[in-house]
Amino acid sequence: MQITLSLNEIIELIGSPEVKGSISGSITGIAALESAQVGDLSFLRGRKYRSLVETTKASVVIVPLDYDKSPGENQVYLWVENPSYAVGRVCSKLEQLLWPKPKPGVHSTAIVGDNCKIDPSATIGPLCVIESGVRIGAGSHLQASVFIGRECVIGTNCWLMPQTTVQTECVLKDRIRLHSGVVIGSDGFGYETIEGHHEKVPQIGNVIVESDVEIGANSTIDRARFSSTVIGEGTKIDNQVQVAHNVVVGKYCFLCGQAGISGSTTLGNYVVLAGQAGVADHLTIGDETIIAGGCSVNRNLPVKSFVKGQTALPYSLEQRINVLRKRLPELFKRVDQLEKGVDGEGISKLHPEKTSD
Repeated sequence: MQITLSLNEIIELIGSPEVKGSISGSITGIAALESAQVGDLSFLRGRKYRSLVETTKASVVIVPLDYDKSPGENQVYLWVENPSYAVGRVCSKLEQLLWPKPKPGVHSTAIVGDNCKIDPSATIGPLCVIESGVRIGAGSHLQASVFIGRECVIGTNCWLMPQTTVQTECVLKDRIRLHSGVVIGSDGFGYETIEGHHEKVPQIGNVIVESDVEIGANSTIDRARFSSTVIGEGTKIDNQVQVAHNVVVGKYCFLCGQAGISGSTTLGNYVVLAGQAGVADHLTIGDETIIAGGCSVNRNLPVKSFVKGQTALPYSLEQRINVLRKRLPELFKRVDQLEKGVDGEGISKLHPEKTSD
């Protein structure tokens, strides 16, 4: 997108950085250090990229407080505690230009059911469908083709992007952001096999999404069999994530792309599920646990666990290996001690090829 920001505007958005250097003209783009050109804003995120700062053509570079070089000619450095966050502050301004919020009100093509309470400052976009008894709070913005089921509650300053779905009686609290294709309140995957047939178990609970949650495109949060599936305050969910029925996700968790959580599992606060991680049903995952990418978890994990690894083997073999795996460090230690204790004659018997001439 075309942007025009003065140096003073950038400094104001970032919030009182230390400034060195000078430039003429405005900032017209944001780019990585290696590809930035004159007129661009860039930033140094990690130590391994420090050498790129000295060669970048960017006009303004945001650097961490411990960076000790000086800007070149017609260049400015801004020292901050967290350069990535500072760039984010600038981008938040640009985001408002990319997705300007239209005037409050209900679009003429939207369908609104009976007994709905929509705050006058909310925006209901084209082709939205809002069923009866829905409440939508102040400043919330529903873009095109959003579906809100009967008796749902949408809090204040929520942003629902095109083709999102919130099913019957689900609750979104304040400042929720749902990206395109998100489904809140789809049926949990519940069946009982009766006389060879899979009989559906009714899913009559709901989903509660606490404040300041963001959910990425095409992710699905299933409604509870009864009671509620809960997504805790401040949690951030990536694209294509599956959260099953009756799951409780704690506060400020990260669920990365294609992660999946099976039914009735509870995640503590500040838990991280990396990409394609999977958690089995009816488990408890302790606070601040990190589950590495592709890892499959089938047991409870205590607070501050860090786990990784997955191997597809026949079940009984995998169970035996899991038992033996815990004994490997002790086994290697014993073998090492045995090797050190064997004399020259013993070595020659064990390894005939090592017999001296």
